[in-house]
Amino acid sequence: MAANKIGILTGGGDVPGLNSVIKSAVYRASEMGREVIGIRKGWEGLTHMDPKQKNDPACIRPLNRENTRAIDRTGGTTLHTSRTNPQKLKKSKLPSHLTPAEISKFPCTGETYDLTSVVLRNLERLQIGTLIVIGGDDTLSFAARLQQEGVPLIGIPKTMDNDVRGTEYCIGFSTAITRAKDLITRQRTTLGSHERIGIFRIFGRDAGFTALYTGYVTSARCLIPEYPFDLDHLCELLMEDKRNNPSNYSMVVASEGAVWRGQQVAEFGEADAYGHRKKVDIGHALAEEIRRRTGEETMTSDLTYDLRSGHPDSLDHMVAITFANVALDLIADGVSGRMTAIRNGNYDHVPLPDPALGPRTVDVAALYNAQRYRPHYAAKLGTPLLLSSA
Repeated sequence: MAANKIGILTGGGDVPGLNSVIKSAVYRASEMGREVIGIRKGWEGLTHMDPKQKNDPACIRPLNRENTRAIDRTGGTTLHTSRTNPQKLKKSKLPSHLTPAEISKFPCTGETYDLTSVVLRNLERLQIGTLIVIGGDDTLSFAARLQQEGVPLIGIPKTMDNDVRGTEYCIGFSTAITRAKDLITRQRTTLGSHERIGIFRIFGRDAGFTALYTGYVTSARCLIPEYPFDLDHLCELLMEDKRNNPSNYSMVVASEGAVWRGQQVAEFGEADAYGHRKKVDIGHALAEEIRRRTGEETMTSDLTYDLRSGHPDSLDHMVAITFANVALDLIADGVSGRMTAIRNGNYDHVPLPDPALGPRTVDVAALYNAQRYRPHYAAKLGTPLLLSSA
């Protein structure tokens, strides 16, 4: 591989701040005299690139200072994204240009095909010396596979769930909390006007950081996947809050993966390429149970996709710019197989997360008041700015 070319891609769900990483990486690379190749649609760009086209525009986008100059002013990702997992592609999702003879050579489980060899071949064809992978646990899990195959790469963590191992912070998290706080603050007027109990559903399949920190800044009760809650006790707390509130309302923020004791969160739909199925909406289920047990009117609000849209807040913008420059520092020093990170409140780099360990989760004893279903506020001296260690 030609060490001069740098590839960059964004995988999984979009979050605010991705374009800030892309622009900063391109600008810094240009100062170093290095070319940047954008891979479109995440890992799909490296599995579906048509070998008959030198630079397949559906999969490849050369990046420079001119075409990235203003992209950091908006959210989303200019390179687009997907949840493609090259190790597990269903036959219906295989690139159309592959012949039956070529398909027969790929490792197959009977249901899915492993196209890692195609990714390796395309990286070599593009003469990419180092690949920058911006993603969460799922996207970075395939990056770990490529590292084992000898591909030089740098990971940059992003996810609203803030659950990538090895770092205290992932791009997108601050904007999600800021948006959630703003939405809840506006909807307090409706809760108070109708004297209702509000249930706010928020992202967090396996980890409750988003619900926990939203609860921290709104003083709401919060429910997290790491601690199954008692529904009767929750109702007692919400009624207590309602009585003590001059506007006679109360509210709770619930992670999508939160469960009450004795209940399993049902899943539906086809699993994605990483084995995840959609969870049944806990917001509506919880609202109905609270209404039935308390006799109070409830209101549900889904704080999910609105949190990942639009431009990044200042913290996400700043971290994105810095992560990109840390990545380019590592590339300049010939370092690979690392992920940019924040540890103990400082910028750092760590090994790529081990996919076998799964996502980082909330330390319940340190961060969560399991009796009151809200964050701990006391004893914060000496803790990182973002409250929890990596």
